[in-house]
Amino acid sequence: MKTTTKHLFGDLAEWILDNGAKRATKYLSEKLTITATYQGKYHARDRRRTILFTIGVPNYDARRFIKKCKAAGEPFPVKRVQITIRPPTR
Repeated sequence: MKTTTKHLFGDLAEWILDNGAKRATKYLSEKLTITATYQGKYHARDRRRTILFTIGVPNYDARRFIKKCKAAGEPFPVKRVQITIRPPTR
């Protein structure tokens, strides 16, 4: 089953909005990633959410992750979304 772009953006936005991640990255190939990043500081009273989507070549950290995946024998595209958890609120 082929995933659509709308489906990929929806999955990444769900990780940000519902699951409390700061950043969610989907690795489509060794040269292409889609990253969703929560913009601003999180506070429970906030009613607005801003998410920045980045599509393109992987950054330095992503390249290191790809290198480790290749060494472990993980096939591309990587099936799981890689997330970064935001720090707890006060």
